[in-house]
Amino acid sequence: MEGKREESVMRKKSEQEGEVMDGSDIMELVGDEKVYGEFVDHKFQELDRDRDGKLSLKELQPAVADIGAALGLPAPGSSPDSDHIYSEVLREFTHGKHKKVSKTEFKEVLSDILVGMADGLKRDPIVILRIDGEDLLEFIKSPSFEPELISIPSEIEVPNGSLRDYIIKAFERLSVEQGMPPASDSWVMSNIVEPALQSCSTLLEQPIRQDTFLLHLKKVAECVAQHLKERPVIVAHTENTFDGSGIKRLLSNKFELEKCIFLLSGLGLTICLATQTLDAALKTVARDRSGKISKEYLRVALDVVAPSAGLPPFGAVAQMDKVIADVAKMLDADDGKIVTEEEFKKLLTEILGSIMLQLEGNPVSVSTNSVVHEPLTSASTLLQPPSHSAA
Repeated sequence: MEGKREESVMRKKSEQEGEVMDGSDIMELVGDEKVYGEFVDHKFQELDRDRDGKLSLKELQPAVADIGAALGLPAPGSSPDSDHIYSEVLREFTHGKHKKVSKTEFKEVLSDILVGMADGLKRDPIVILRIDGEDLLEFIKSPSFEPELISIPSEIEVPNGSLRDYIIKAFERLSVEQGMPPASDSWVMSNIVEPALQSCSTLLEQPIRQDTFLLHLKKVAECVAQHLKERPVIVAHTENTFDGSGIKRLLSNKFELEKCIFLLSGLGLTICLATQTLDAALKTVARDRSGKISKEYLRVALDVVAPSAGLPPFGAVAQMDKVIADVAKMLDADDGKIVTEEEFKKLLTEILGSIMLQLEGNPVSVSTNSVVHEPLTSASTLLQPPSHSAA
């Protein structure tokens, strides 16, 4: 039921006012050799400040920052985790060496990055929503308003909580489908919800009463809708249903499966930038003197295969982590025993098959809503066309 509801969000918003980012525009750019060549020429010329026909590490920095912005990363220097990703992107252009990069190398690496980004967006499209209060007002007036929210006082325990506290909890329950941006976002709380609460402050500090809760909630919600009308909020909405279909496609393609089993992603994001064979990695960390492999590296292998199998990385989706943990327990995959390479591959394939069966019977649906605090047009210049037409 939840999956169908989330699908309706994507469909409704994309048809009405949402901008869908599904990677198709990126693939169109990279797929047109002439247009992509002109695009690279422009970007390269823009970056090559000293006009020597090559890009230094310093000259590459703006391109790396743009790639990070396009991926939704904070600016360089904001956090060690994001800085590590920026470093890995830079390494891809320079092949891990302190050298200048030619236009041919820049073109090839940028193409790989863009295709990876497009694949990620195709798998998990992003819908950009403009929430302006209209949908919230519609929900307030709808027959579903009362039945969906009336039980909140009995379902949530707030020690010594006031009416105000319970109304905040109610807003945290509302979704973008109901016209409410994430109340958990600090900007939304301080600029939308708090001003609406302040207009009713004399009433809301009193203890909660079940018979008046909905009345006060509706009044505050109407104020929230008004604030959204004055200050619309941009939200990036993503959703995904893991139903095993990606694993089924992978297991039916022996060539692709073999390729994925030996692939390691350097970043573990939606793009695959740096790769090496699983064999090479296991020679240094996972093999004993007889050349056998510990089962403990099955989780590493699963993360390697995840993008091609339509699975999230381990730790990204709690429900999926539980499915994988249950399958691993059932197949004794976490007992730490040493196995041969062929046994390792066979067990990995069995794990994928068991995960597929679990998901076919009980699909896992997830969605995220993130407030976009920067104008979309200025977040990244990576895909902006040249400011002038080619002669």
